[in-house]
Amino acid sequence: MQFFEQHSVLEATHNCWAYKIDNEYRFNDDGEPGGTAGRPILQAIEGRQCDQVAVLVVRWFGGVKLGPGGLIRAYGGTAAQCLRLAELTELVDQVRIACHCQFADMAILQSRLSMFQATIEQERFDEQGVHWTLAIPRHLATDFITNFINLTRGQGVWHSDDIKV
Repeated sequence: MQFFEQHSVLEATHNCWAYKIDNEYRFNDDGEPGGTAGRPILQAIEGRQCDQVAVLVVRWFGGVKLGPGGLIRAYGGTAAQCLRLAELTELVDQVRIACHCQFADMAILQSRLSMFQATIEQERFDEQGVHWTLAIPRHLATDFITNFINLTRGQGVWHSDDIKV
């Protein structure tokens, strides 16, 4: 809602919008006839199979009445075109894994991180080795942990609130 407040144009006749976040969605016709603005914007979002997205369409009345069909095409078409042109980012469900390994194991583990699409979010060294906080796609996390245990010969320590192995 804050996005819509920040980006609405107060001088415009209509600021119509829709959003979809997981299974939650809302839309607003902002004074247009019911179902002619917000719902077509939402349908454009769903048509592109987008999630975690908000779309705002701003319209100034230009003196020509479009009628319900024209409004639906105008709002839905504008939203669909913007979503077609937008850069989409795939959302990957990730888990956080905190782990510690000895210096002797660090290089081999680091070389394997890309196999698991893991990224190092935090890195801290102590006198024995390295502490990492990793972000790993959920579907690869169990395999990573098995690999981590094997490569550290059971000496590495890991923890995650998201995973139970």
